Amino acid sequence: MAPHPQNGNDPLSLHRHPPPRVLLLKDPHHFSLLNHPLPDGFHFLKPWESPLPFNDFLSSTDTRAAEVILTSGRAPVTANMLRQLPKVCLVVNTSVGLNHINLAECWRRGIAITGAGDTKSEEVADLAIGLLIDVLRKVSASDRYVRRGSWSSKGEFALGLKLGGKRVGIVGLGRIGLEVAKRVESFGCAVSYNSRKKKPCVSYPFYSDVCELAANCDVLVICCGLNEQTRHMITREVLLALGKEGVIVNIGRGPIVDEKEMVQLLVQGELGGAGLDVFENEPNVPEELLGLDNVVLSLHVTDLTRETVSSLCDLIIGNLEAFFSNKPLLSPVLDE
Repeated sequence: MAPHPQNGNDPLSLHRHPPPRVLLLKDPHHFSLLNHPLPDGFHFLKPWESPLPFNDFLSSTDTRAAEVILTSGRAPVTANMLRQLPKVCLVVNTSVGLNHINLAECWRRGIAITGAGDTKSEEVADLAIGLLIDVLRKVSASDRYVRRGSWSSKGEFALGLKLGGKRVGIVGLGRIGLEVAKRVESFGCAVSYNSRKKKPCVSYPFYSDVCELAANCDVLVICCGLNEQTRHMITREVLLALGKEGVIVNIGRGPIVDEKEMVQLLVQGELGGAGLDVFENEPNVPEELLGLDNVVLSLHVTDLTRETVSSLCDLIIGNLEAFFSNKPLLSPVLDE
């Protein structure tokens, strides 16, 4: 774990003058969604309000004094950025994933990092189940069928499949993966998983090989983070092992799945269906997916509900106040 940087002799350094500078890498939509004001006691640097190009904004005297970066999954924190901001001692991350942050460089510099904690786990798992039920029971597809007037003109729609009794494989049995497991178990599903290592706290069957996991499942739910080891982990071979009746649900990150191969197999009928909240080149979605009734698409919002945003705003404020009062962070990301 990176050491907690010291913030001066005053234990209540939150009340310093001038106040701590916080660089917002994008418009803080989490606050604006609730009309929630940014917290007092900080000076927020907003590059979108500046006439300067972003790199020039980073090089400005005011920005170079920033001590905190507030970021989300679509706003990278790079080694080059950190070199330009020598006083940064805290990165506040509002997304579940960490692949947009150069963790090694942060830890090398002794920069503390906070994450979303448990604020989003239940909501992400809920939507994973929603996507899965939608694919299996053809909810969105039948909705379109009714709206087109096809029910009265063409008759009944194709039958779907039940969730109960399905074999569900979870890739990444962390906080979110465990919440998904809990939910599918309540439907009478059998759970197995793949993870970096076997979890001693669970009794679900463990597969060290994700292809073997897919071969023994009806549904594959992607819950892991994106890194060099997991990029394109879900290959054509894995998808073929899942089979013509198999369903993949991706609530992790788009590049974990070889999207080109997945699209081809869905179009060819070699894969049964997909529930996708994430894509390889967001917000661009492969055009071939748009006309498929066995695919349900969502716009990377598994973690966002009004309740989640409220909790996340409180967590962001709590982490900022804790850090600048020399108190333990509420949701630290530890150096493994």
